[in-house]
Amino acid sequence: MTRVVLVHGVAQQYGGAESLHAALAPALRDGVLLAGGRLAAADVAVAFYGDLFRPPGSRTVALPDYDASDVDDPVELALLDAWWREAARVDPTVAGQQSPTRARTPAWVQRALYALSGSAYFAGLGERALIGALKQVRAYLTDDGTRARVQERVRAAISSQTSVVVGHSLGSVAGYEVLCATPGLPVTAFVTLGSPLGIPNLIFDRLRPTPLDGKGAWPGAVREWTNVADEGDIVALTKALAPRFSGPVVDVLVHNGAKAHDIRSYLTARETGHALLAGLRQ
Repeated sequence: MTRVVLVHGVAQQYGGAESLHAALAPALRDGVLLAGGRLAAADVAVAFYGDLFRPPGSRTVALPDYDASDVDDPVELALLDAWWREAARVDPTVAGQQSPTRARTPAWVQRALYALSGSAYFAGLGERALIGALKQVRAYLTDDGTRARVQERVRAAISSQTSVVVGHSLGSVAGYEVLCATPGLPVTAFVTLGSPLGIPNLIFDRLRPTPLDGKGAWPGAVREWTNVADEGDIVALTKALAPRFSGPVVDVLVHNGAKAHDIRSYLTARETGHALLAGLRQ
């Protein structure tokens, strides 16, 4: 019986629904336990879409041989710019953009990737993985086919018993759009973790349905929406979603330590557990 559906973020192309469930369901259940409740592993399902970004015919788990010259799409450049600026704001070890120019040349891209790869936030991730993340976000936002296939995976994971959808990072965008487009779903609680939903121009203004008068639509039959963010999470650039959506979003700040955007840190937070319990008790 699937009571909770978890929608993952980027960089999961070499995983799978079962392996992610094995890794993430315990963390989600730990958060619920810390909040004073209990949840069975069988109550949790993962809406897996990572394989949609796996290169066809690949015989290896290695990432494509990306370099700075592969970052030339306007959406990717704008997102890289936003990440770099936010990383420099929250991490004193990250060099900021010293040049007054707004031109995003290959040299600018290389500096941005170097700065982010050396930050505490992206430590050990590497330039190719960073570029891959940029390309996955861009593909979802600009390619209708990719968007539709990701959303179909989310819909397929939701059963008649599902009352809570939890979306992390890009998964929060896909989860939101599915709930908006499918008001007949039984989901009554939405929990977003490290969500980029509120980033103006890049994400917010590209949502479907399109926001009206600066306000995003309310997601379907949802009665409770809790948005959980770490102040140091550079992906969740806009920490407070309540001002951007036409309904009572509850914004909650947590502290995830050095891994501010890590899904496990978000799932094990007591605050996330409380939001899940509230949704399950409706």
